[in-house]
Amino acid sequence: MAPTPSTPPTPLSPPSPGPADLNLQRFGFLLLPNFSLIALSSAVDPLRLANMALGRRVFDYVILGVSAEPVLSSDGIRVLPDQVMGESDRFDTVFVVGPNPIPKQGYADISRWLRRLAAQGIVLGGIDTGCYVLAKAGLLKGYRCTIHWEDRDTLLAEFPDLLVSNRLFEIDRDRYTCSGGVSPLDLMTFVLRRPPGNRELAQQVSDLLVSYQRSPDENQSLPLRYRYANIPEVLLEALEIMESNVEEPLSPGEIADYLKISRRQLERLFRDHLLTSPAKKYLETRLAHARRSVLRTNRRIEDIAAACGFASTAHFIARYRAQYANSPQAQRQALPHA
Repeated sequence: MAPTPSTPPTPLSPPSPGPADLNLQRFGFLLLPNFSLIALSSAVDPLRLANMALGRRVFDYVILGVSAEPVLSSDGIRVLPDQVMGESDRFDTVFVVGPNPIPKQGYADISRWLRRLAAQGIVLGGIDTGCYVLAKAGLLKGYRCTIHWEDRDTLLAEFPDLLVSNRLFEIDRDRYTCSGGVSPLDLMTFVLRRPPGNRELAQQVSDLLVSYQRSPDENQSLPLRYRYANIPEVLLEALEIMESNVEEPLSPGEIADYLKISRRQLERLFRDHLLTSPAKKYLETRLAHARRSVLRTNRRIEDIAAACGFASTAHFIARYRAQYANSPQAQRQALPHA
């Protein structure tokens, strides 16, 4: 009796890459004086936790400095670099962790090194204000990018042709940029979805961080309706009008007319829900815009006064001093880069 032919085995799908199959990825983080310590930690910790989840070192990271000296962070803690910038170019990705506030000079050596890395095809990124450093090196032309919302005007004033979004992070080909604070967590967990990582690894890291992966489409600053919970819609509209009309302020009567309510109704809404008057809240809004320009830009004080709707520089300075217990010139001179 002829033997019964055996059924050929069903082909197995190729196994998903295991830890031993993953290639080592090397990240460099260039720290500039007055960098954000929380931004650095938020960028490095996802890589550390990814290695822990995989059971081996797949993601290598190196702290770089312009010199071998410890680098002072914005909160006064010093970090000792592992290497000096330029000692090695053996990186897959290099991030610049930018300073706060942004100095406008002293980037020549950094720019030359970054351009050399770019010529080698190394991915470059900017964390917090690191986007400004990449722009100084001429490495963001034609790329979408983002920066901390407080520094967006500073960046665009010097580089008006850049494509700058208000998103948490931007990944455009071989340029990775993100805002400050904890947004590097979102950028790095998104990066971990890409080979040699995967979506599951990124989710494991998010779980270990007791966090969730925010979308790159999310904006940095919360809309007013999330900042002011449980207030009437008409009051939210009034606040949005104030935020959108800083340079040419409207009168409370004009705002009330736009909202189709009486001025008395508008004043009652502000008093009942915000414990202030429309005029006082509007002044606080304009002064907050002015203070950001004072601390984050080199614009002349008289130009800031005009841009925030003050009829004279003297009136602006008086209101500023009353709000912040100091003049705009004194606050600017007290900054580390002054």
